[in-house]
Amino acid sequence: MPSIRIGFSTDFNLTGEQIGIGTTNPTARLDVAGQIRSDDSAGSGGVSTVTRYAGFLDEAQGLGNNVSIAETTKGNLNSLSGEIKISGEVTVTEDTKLTGGRLDSLTVTGKFDLPHGGSEDREDTPEKGSTRFNQDLGQLEFYTGYEWRTVGSIARPGASRGYFAGANPDTGVSENRIATIQIQTLGSASYFGDLSVGRRNGSTGGGVSSSTRGIMGGGFAPTVTPNNNTNIIDYWALSSQGKAEDFGDLTRLTRNHGSCSSSTRGLFGGGEPGPTNTIDYIEIATKGDAIDFDGDLTAARQQTTGTSSPIIGVFISGEGTGKNNLMDTVNIASKGNAIKFGDLTAIKYNCGAVSNGVRGVIGSGYGGPGVSARIASMDYITFATQGNSVDFGDRTEAADCASSCDMTRGVFKSEYVSPSKTRSNVCDYITIASAGNAIGWGDMIDESSQTTGNISDSHGGLGGF
Repeated sequence: MPSIRIGFSTDFNLTGEQIGIGTTNPTARLDVAGQIRSDDSAGSGGVSTVTRYAGFLDEAQGLGNNVSIAETTKGNLNSLSGEIKISGEVTVTEDTKLTGGRLDSLTVTGKFDLPHGGSEDREDTPEKGSTRFNQDLGQLEFYTGYEWRTVGSIARPGASRGYFAGANPDTGVSENRIATIQIQTLGSASYFGDLSVGRRNGSTGGGVSSSTRGIMGGGFAPTVTPNNNTNIIDYWALSSQGKAEDFGDLTRLTRNHGSCSSSTRGLFGGGEPGPTNTIDYIEIATKGDAIDFDGDLTAARQQTTGTSSPIIGVFISGEGTGKNNLMDTVNIASKGNAIKFGDLTAIKYNCGAVSNGVRGVIGSGYGGPGVSARIASMDYITFATQGNSVDFGDRTEAADCASSCDMTRGVFKSEYVSPSKTRSNVCDYITIASAGNAIGWGDMIDESSQTTGNISDSHGGLGGF
């Protein structure tokens, strides 16, 4: 049996085809008595299973001991060619940045922290599907590829229901009635309940809602106040018929104002007497008086309307100072002044608006001073991209209009119809995601005008899927 001395006290023994180091009786191809150590070894005892070359880890590595990954760790864990299996504990030192590819799956038995921050802290160009916790909204949100949207979809009985509150009593219609429609079912409206105080002339504004509560603020109420305007805010449960109850008061007596809402907050902007640039807001889930938004529209206006995504509200057009086809935008969760969103294709007032959270569609309306006829045309905007509106198509009637919507369909109710200024009970609908002319939906319960609170339980400001 040959014995070879390798310059140190350990024997290297060769027996047949078996090699022994530290033993004279090897029982395997390579039999080592003791430990093999190297600078880059990730284990001890026997032969290390980890191989490494110029910062490269080979595939299918099993790390069974506790491994500490620090900034000074040799090698680059991002250059894996295969799989690392970790059966022990991995510690990543503070401020160490680890990047890598996609995980096919992730199982967490305790908890994990998502990226978080306010609305202003979002990435400029996030990857589609990115998820974070928005501290301003107190909600999870994800990026759809063109905008951030809150995660908020739930199964709700009665979803896709729209509401039209108040009316002009000149035709014998009760001015305190609330009418309701099933947006996805063609047909006719039905009676829902009564407002606490009859009113009209909210223009297309005055109504905001969450998925469970409808709210109407302000309007023309001659039985309540000497100057005919009111600051009363009503609310009602969307799922059950009945009379509306007192919510609180706006900061001002007003009518012909615009409104928009997210799932938690409602905004009321502009209106008369005026025109004014004032914006009020309420927290929908908490009864109480409205509060000044600490910001104003870019120009005073009345006979305006509003629509929203879950993040921003847009106040559209209106008679007043400045450009009358102007659209303003505000961040609903962050109080402050409005900024310009863009311009409508033409001046028009009293034009209802609907939204699926991605796109807003502005209905027909009144063409303003010097224009005797109502306008049948509709425009649309994309919330994520500020700019001028684009032609969407035409309604079945040229008329002032009120509106309601869910996440796929918008319904417009005619008010005054040109050229005779005749009241109408015609309703038509559009598919919000697809430009084109409106299609007949059915009829309102009466030929009325000047409805005030026009809302739904599933509009685009609520978020979700």
